[in-house]
Amino acid sequence: MAKAKKAKRATQKKIARSASKRRAEAELKHIPWSSIDLEDLNPLLQRQFVVGQNVMVARVLLKKGCVVPEHSHHNEQITYILEGALKFWIDGKEIVVKAGEVLAIPPHMPHKAEAVEDTVDLDIFNPPRADWINKTDQYLRGGK
Repeated sequence: MAKAKKAKRATQKKIARSASKRRAEAELKHIPWSSIDLEDLNPLLQRQFVVGQNVMVARVLLKKGCVVPEHSHHNEQITYILEGALKFWIDGKEIVVKAGEVLAIPPHMPHKAEAVEDTVDLDIFNPPRADWINKTDQYLRGGK
């Protein structure tokens, strides 16, 4: 019985050390959007983003008529429209997402969007978009 208790305590200590290490690797961030430069992707599209350990949030500004070409990615995406509206072509449907509405896009699902009016949206990605971080997202940059 004593051996079992010692083994259990040792396991609990390992778990606690592992959790402590994960917390130490994560970084607390408090970032005002106003402190992040707007990245100009093309004349109708700007963005800012913050990257956490396993998730990314992006503030995307689209002028009316801006088209995000069809693309897909392995990241799950949640799009929350703060102002304006985006029309999506996705899964064989046309869906207009308006201010106050959310669209959840599963990984690998091809989608295209167009701003039907000036729009501000928050896009949340898990995992973070490496192509955005590395600036290799040519589909948004018009071939830049």
